[in-house]
Amino acid sequence: MTEISRLPKPVASAWEWQQRGACQDLPTEMFFHPDGERGPRRRNRENAAKAICASCPVIVACRTHALSVQEPYGIWGGLSEDDRAVILGRELVAEQALPFSSAS
Repeated sequence: MTEISRLPKPVASAWEWQQRGACQDLPTEMFFHPDGERGPRRRNRENAAKAICASCPVIVACRTHALSVQEPYGIWGGLSEDDRAVILGRELVAEQALPFSSAS
């Protein structure tokens, strides 16, 4: 489930980038998998969605949004659910590797 506390406030300017997305007029089914979709069918749908994202003028804003709120489903900013999990996992590992300062 999306962590809504990380979502931008309901201010139109925080969401305007979505109106310029290459996906704006496409069916959501291209970007979100149906229950039980696996294997080649899922990979093909994800690759088609990522191809649309690759030419999108707001790919950076979309990707930033998906990573910051940890979108759990769909293709966002050219990243699949698995792609985001890997990126977020790496960030968590990097944060954990930082030395802790000890109070004296």
